[in-house]
Amino acid sequence: MSDPFPPSEPPETVGIVGAGIVGLAHAWSAARRGHQVTVFERSPIASGASVRNFGMVWPIGQPSGEALAIALRSRACWLELSEQSNIWINPCGSIHLAHREDEWAVLEEFAQVAPELGYSCELLSRSEVLARSPGANPDGLLGGLFSPMELCVNPRAVIRTLPGWLADRFGVSFHLGTAITQVEPGLARSADGRSWSFDRLIICGGADFETLFPDLLHGSGLRRCKLQMLKAAPQPNGWTLGPHLASGLTLRHYANFEVTDSLAALKQRIAAETPELDQYGIHVMASQNELGEIILGDSHEYDDAIDPFDKSLIDDLILRELRHVIQLPDWSITERWHGIYAKHAAAPVFEAEPMPGVSVRTGTSGSGMTMSFGLAERSWETTRS
Repeated sequence: MSDPFPPSEPPETVGIVGAGIVGLAHAWSAARRGHQVTVFERSPIASGASVRNFGMVWPIGQPSGEALAIALRSRACWLELSEQSNIWINPCGSIHLAHREDEWAVLEEFAQVAPELGYSCELLSRSEVLARSPGANPDGLLGGLFSPMELCVNPRAVIRTLPGWLADRFGVSFHLGTAITQVEPGLARSADGRSWSFDRLIICGGADFETLFPDLLHGSGLRRCKLQMLKAAPQPNGWTLGPHLASGLTLRHYANFEVTDSLAALKQRIAAETPELDQYGIHVMASQNELGEIILGDSHEYDDAIDPFDKSLIDDLILRELRHVIQLPDWSITERWHGIYAKHAAAPVFEAEPMPGVSVRTGTSGSGMTMSFGLAERSWETTRS
């Protein structure tokens, strides 16, 4: 498939700081428009939040309106990118499971208003859920909400392979292991004293608030959020999870469900029964990559509560709650990790133009895989308009 954008007249030189998913999305968005793109990454390969997530492209979790539209545009970009690059994508959809009456009430209420808000989803009976996913725990299952909009990608594979494809397909230049420590209009300087000139610079530094524009970022309303996650072994005999699975705990995490009146009762019940889940921001979900591995999580700790030491209690709580709602042939845990991402309370991304020709794009609030490509497309169009 050919790219839909004719070369810009004249093409610009674009420098991008950060080779996580936000930076790579902006690199693709610029390169497919005919611009000469250079990407800088301080590590040999990006190793922050972009490789420490479920790999869920999750439109269902975005509030209706602009955010949902961006997520759906990003979804379309992922599918286009997969067709061109052979990056693995599974259009698996998702199911929110209901094992409690108040969870089912939220799903019923949301399903009634979802079509007019732009969501594609349908209520499933208990038997219909079990027919779509052998991973749903049948004990106490009342039903679920299926959405066909969600995709699954393998974050680690994407971050490893997309730079090479961008280089081959569009001539994007990558300077890995190169920390950009100073930016001026039209100029980027690295820690080792080298410098590069550009017409436009885009800073995609994730949760790094200190290296570039620290005053701007610390006064921006951005927060750091730490999550803990786990990975289960490849499942035996080709067993597949089916759609992404999310528990009723997730209904209180994503803003889309705030349109329901019944959500308040669910939140109150969780706070009264299991306050430890609110203390650590735990809601549980599962996805499966092309290797058959099951990605499990997660938790949310903010600001001063973040430290470098992971809590085994959090992992135990995640697994406890997951066992209530899903079943796996093999629960062997092969990896545990944490990630830290930047979150903005009021916007799907933090955007600023601190200098002429210099843009800051960060703070995708844990939705980088879901939002980055749509945000990059919108950002370029807005910048050029």
